[in-house]
Amino acid sequence: MNLSVDIKKSYDDFGLRVKFDSDSKRIGILGASGSGKSMTLKAISGLITPDEGRISVGKSILYDSREKVNVKTADRNVGYLFQSYALFPNMTVRENLESALHGARRRERRAVSGRTQEGSINGQAAGTGNNIAGKQGDRRLVNTYIKKFGLEEVADHRPGELSGGQQQRTALARMLICDPGLLLLDEPFSAVDTFMKEGMRLELIRILNEYNKQVILVSHDRDEIYQMCNYLVLMDKGRVIAHGKTDELFRHPGTEVAARLTGCKNISRIEKLTEHRIKALDWGGLELVTGEKVTDDITHAGIRAHDFIPGEHGVNVIACGQAMISKMPFEWYVTLENGLWWKLGRNLDEEYKSSVVPQYISVEPDRIVLLKAGQKTV
Repeated sequence: MNLSVDIKKSYDDFGLRVKFDSDSKRIGILGASGSGKSMTLKAISGLITPDEGRISVGKSILYDSREKVNVKTADRNVGYLFQSYALFPNMTVRENLESALHGARRRERRAVSGRTQEGSINGQAAGTGNNIAGKQGDRRLVNTYIKKFGLEEVADHRPGELSGGQQQRTALARMLICDPGLLLLDEPFSAVDTFMKEGMRLELIRILNEYNKQVILVSHDRDEIYQMCNYLVLMDKGRVIAHGKTDELFRHPGTEVAARLTGCKNISRIEKLTEHRIKALDWGGLELVTGEKVTDDITHAGIRAHDFIPGEHGVNVIACGQAMISKMPFEWYVTLENGLWWKLGRNLDEEYKSSVVPQYISVEPDRIVLLKAGQKTV
């Protein structure tokens, strides 16, 4: 199933311009706070209406300004997991799931009566796909989902009595019990303590793999996106600045802004010396050999903090000088005299030794990322 988004939306102090399409099962939208990530999800779900453009899933059109199509939110068959999970606080886990089914059954009745708009996901009216038949069927289905999501012990608890992980599983169960064709996850770990995130990420991956739906995950955390999504959309100031396979965009971000969003700590303006040689103006005039050809539109270079090699070998040998060292639980953070930042591993028992920072380090030419300036939009 291919998701295609090409929309514009203007506010007094902000403009949204989003264009991408992908048939990947896991699509990540990465950007800083205020870049328009959540607004994009709201447009896909129908919670806000673009000024112009088109949104389609497969052969189904959800929004088309030219054709005057705008399928109602309730009929888009889209599951939306909000940052806050948006559980009904006065309802138990069981009642939250039951309420979702009641809403789904109302949509089924509208579809049967012919009142549902055309163009919902999967080319059908927005039914649940679960063929719900009466209250007995509801109870059986709710019990199945309570068990599937490991919520048996808290089924009669209200959201305020649940842990963060239990709230998330409840919200996911409530969303998935209606069998949506597209899942939208808006910063699903933003309200979770750091020490719980990894376990919850793995649990979410397991759940999503089981349901095998197309998912859009919005986050400002590049580790979440990299771990969970095989297709990446990078956003900055309301614009898509790059999109493509996640691994490829991390290897070749293309622009200075995209490199920063993907976590590159070392970025310098450059002067081109030859087709494969540059001078890094922000690293003390360091001259480096590059693997890629330096074209005339290249203005910056980047080096990932993990890509340095201790010792004098290779063509790009760098003197460490009077380096500054910060000790982290499992890594040394080293700032070289010329401003380059190096991250290397350590164990908890390892104390500072002069040998932690050698006299020289080097970087392979193919590890130097060539970048263009500015915010290229696509």
